[in-house]
Amino acid sequence: MPSASKKPIEESQPALPTATRPRTLVATDKLTKYFPVERGLLGRSTKYLRAVEDVSIRVRRGETLGLVGESGCGKSTLGRCILRLIEPTFGRVVFDGQDLLPLSHADMRPIRRRMQVIFQDPYSSLNPRMTVRQIVGEGIRVFDLAKAKGEEEHMVRELLRKVGLRPEHIDRYPHEFSGGQRQRIGIARALAVKPDFIVCDEPISALDVSIQAQIVNLLLDLQDQMGLSYLFISHDLKVVEHVSHRVAVMYLGRIVEQAPAAMLYERPRHPYTRALLAAAPVADPKRKRLRVLLEGDLPSPIDPPAGCSFHPRCPRAIAGKCDKETPLLEEMGSGHRVACFNPHD
Repeated sequence: MPSASKKPIEESQPALPTATRPRTLVATDKLTKYFPVERGLLGRSTKYLRAVEDVSIRVRRGETLGLVGESGCGKSTLGRCILRLIEPTFGRVVFDGQDLLPLSHADMRPIRRRMQVIFQDPYSSLNPRMTVRQIVGEGIRVFDLAKAKGEEEHMVRELLRKVGLRPEHIDRYPHEFSGGQRQRIGIARALAVKPDFIVCDEPISALDVSIQAQIVNLLLDLQDQMGLSYLFISHDLKVVEHVSHRVAVMYLGRIVEQAPAAMLYERPRHPYTRALLAAAPVADPKRKRLRVLLEGDLPSPIDPPAGCSFHPRCPRAIAGKCDKETPLLEEMGSGHRVACFNPHD
């Protein structure tokens, strides 16, 4: 379990590990993923689900990029495309200066050790037939990281200590642990191969509220100790504000706003970002609350609206402009980028 001296989630804020601007570790360029959903008489696809479209983001060394948006907007698909768990339709994924998409599965092998994932559901992501020793040690064996006899067990035990579990539980099975403990096992499994970058795909949404802060603080401590970079995917805006250095907002497969975390939460420019923040609970009664009424439902990614995909729900839509043209993600100053023809001041 995390130490008692650790600051609670409401009090601490992450800081970049150094004063200098770290080098980009992961970047995407116009990354796109379409899924065929309907086929014609000759077997050719006639309709596609546009899960991710034209996404360009970057994650620097040692930082956390938060990724937020409504359910079904493409957040998890983007994370899986970056890891090549799903093959993108087109675009680029660059990791530590190397374009990943042209690489064969064999060439991807050393890269996969450096890019890991923590899944949302700690119950379904662990093999119930494997012990903790086998689950955490699997990556160590696959990548031949233990060079001496008995080193693998030592490494697994140290990893369990690092994530707040007892090393003597090494031969227990997943069903013998609570949800929070299982997620710690999943974190230990990701750390076992000594990664540089981890996609945290809704890592706390399946956990009790009482456990969520412990897991978040554990992730922050590990980042500080190991210099990890995170893509932190979540629908919980409060948690994303706490853990992230920068935040990207996604709507219907596209990034509509991107900014340093403090700037985005204090001065959201895109109407959709303002609507998300307005709908989120506010713990501090002194904090100014946005008042935004968002009408309608998320459009289908199979048949998205023409022009700006948000325009049917947008109170600031410009007729003849927003319904015909797609806005680009443009710099507004100080790293704040917005895809909107009529952003807020």
